[in-house]
Amino acid sequence: MSAQTWRVGSQCLLLLALVGSIRSEGVQSCEEVRKLFQGRLVGPVKGLPDSPRAGPDLQVCTAKKPSCCTRKMEERYQVVARQDMQQVLQTSSSTLKFLISRNAAAFQETLETLIRQAENYTSILFCNTYRNMALEAAASTQELFTDVGLYLFGADVNPEEFVNRFFDSLFPLVYNHLINPGVTDSSLEYSECVRTARRDISPFGNIPKRVLGQMGRSLLASRTFLQALNLGIEVINTTDHLHFSKECGRALLRMQYCPHCQGLALTKPCMGYCLNVMRGCLAHVAELNPHWHVYIRSLEELSDAMHGTYDIEHVLLNFHLLVNDAVMQAHRDGQKLSEQVNKICGRPVRTPTQSPRCSFDGSKEKHGMKISIRNGEETLANRRKEFINSLRLYRTFYGGLADQLCANELDAADGLPCWNGEDIVKRMPRYVRMANTWGLLLSMSASGRFQEHRRHDLHPYYPNCLQH
Repeated sequence: MSAQTWRVGSQCLLLLALVGSIRSEGVQSCEEVRKLFQGRLVGPVKGLPDSPRAGPDLQVCTAKKPSCCTRKMEERYQVVARQDMQQVLQTSSSTLKFLISRNAAAFQETLETLIRQAENYTSILFCNTYRNMALEAAASTQELFTDVGLYLFGADVNPEEFVNRFFDSLFPLVYNHLINPGVTDSSLEYSECVRTARRDISPFGNIPKRVLGQMGRSLLASRTFLQALNLGIEVINTTDHLHFSKECGRALLRMQYCPHCQGLALTKPCMGYCLNVMRGCLAHVAELNPHWHVYIRSLEELSDAMHGTYDIEHVLLNFHLLVNDAVMQAHRDGQKLSEQVNKICGRPVRTPTQSPRCSFDGSKEKHGMKISIRNGEETLANRRKEFINSLRLYRTFYGGLADQLCANELDAADGLPCWNGEDIVKRMPRYVRMANTWGLLLSMSASGRFQEHRRHDLHPYYPNCLQH
């Protein structure tokens, strides 16, 4: 026998002796169990035993020794075990849930700010460059950006419709104030005819189509991104409130509270035992892991694609420039457009009136009308990148949830006695377990006796001596 094999064998014998000594200790009083039961379950409960007694009516926490539990206590413990599990699940996912919900709220707030800023840019364009039509254009501008916000946040509105509606409303203003300028106003009927003629004579060239293309792509990408974040929150909320099977409930009871029945109220489960129970209870949750991984990868791909014409920040904050290009193009083609309108709508019948003007001054800067320079480090794209980098850390969250719960919340610390589902056993420190396991395997392999040493041959409550 090698020195290494002798050392491992001696440690196993020592552990078995320790286990035997731990088991042999009987519990004389149920006082601690009574206190914890009453404190945990709020208020006194009649019929709690003062000392251990035979418990033949117990359904789960059965043992050869006298018990500190009654059937009613066992039933109540099972309810509490499920509640504890729900609480542990919610605690474990709270950081992930906060990460997603916080960023969803931040992205929505940023988008709202961008919409207001883009509307202000457009209003300033009219006030500074096209004052005669500024007040008349204000309603159409406000309506456009209201629809942008509604679409981004999930409302059933169509970008093609609200973009076309904006340019339809803009053309009569351009026609009356730039193509046929003056201090007069055409009738409402004539303005409506000019408005409907816009799509036939294309006074703004291909700019409305460019706007529609850019807004359609960028708004859809951002809308999808926000919806995906809300979906992630829904998934977490669902898994936080699982309905456990009857078998799982019994297993949780045995792991968490059956030690109380033997007077071991402060004992925690062994790691291996905890993993078996939790992996069984969370098996259907672990099945979510590949889908969760795809979900995070899809968010990454969507975020990466949101640049250029898909970057809503760029599209919204440059919208006013395209509006200016559209107005200038119509102005340049004014003679031709006037002839086309005359053919479709006839010559306007005008009545003298004073055109309202935009009275833009410095006071409006206080109301958000001032064009501000955005810090490059605070762009929406940078915020998305930071969020995705943080979210990547949770790609295997559901696949490793059982292991995480046992390691962080449930199992006993290294070197402390732990509950294996039947009795309390001594747990060796992790670094000792790992070193001894490798030593045992190497010695068995060298002697050709690996198959002779089966796990259940070593000890019925302490399989392989080393891996609790």
